[in-house]
Formats: sequence, structure tokens, C-alpha cells
Amino acid sequence: MANTTFTGPVRSENGFQSITKNATTGAVTVNSSFGTDVILSTQSLSGAGAVNITNAFTSLTTTGATQALTLADGSVGEVKVIVHTVDGGSAVLTPTTKIGFSTITFAAVGDSAMLIYTSAGWAIIGSKGVTIA
Repeated sequence: MANTTFTGPVRSENGFQSITKNATTGAVTVNSSFGTDVILSTQSLSGAGAVNITNAFTSLTTTGATQALTLADGSVGEVKVIVHTVDGGSAVLTPTTKIGFSTITFAAVGDSAMLIYTSAGWAIIGSKGVTIA
């Protein structure tokens, strides 16, 4: 379907999905679902590495002490949620561009941070249990 413009409300009895379609294979991937509940696309990250900007939610499993996490610049208005779900140590997140902080440290299950990308970088809009430096 091409881009469509509506002048009135758009309604669906079964919700909406945000999808991407592989141009080569035609395979469809559901990124987010909007219905009674909003379900965010998920990255499962184990150990050190990049927290991606293609999924709104990252489930973090740590596998050692002080593991380095990175977060690239996003698009203005993009929201990113990171939750420490399996504790095998700690992880320190250092976004490329950030506002008012340098790092976020996740040390225990349940530690979480919600960030939004602005024209000036990532801003923390909520956190639980993390250490912000």
C-alpha cells in the first residue's frame, strides 16, 4: 500500500501493526503492534555490545562485570527502553550523544532506563535502580 492520507479518524477492530517488508524476499517483519496493548519490538542483548536503535525495547542479560554498552544516535522523538532482565554482572551504557549525563550503570535485575532522542542527543525521561553519572 502506498502512503495514504485520511481526513477523519482511522479505526480498526483488530489493531494496527508497524511492519517492514524485505525488498528481496518479500518477508514481512512486525516491528510494533497497536491494539488493546502496545507491544514494542525487542532486542535481546547478552553481554557487552551495541544497544540497537531499530527496536524500542532492549532486554539486557549481563554475563560479566562492568560490560560496556553503546547506544548510537537515534532520530528525534525516538524512545528507547532498556531493562536489566538477567543478572550475571553489571553493564555500563555510554550513548554517543547525550544530555546531562555520561553513563548509565545497570547492576541488578529490574534496573531500567527510558530515554528519548532530541536534537541535542539522548535524554533520560525515566529510570529505576540504575546509577546515572
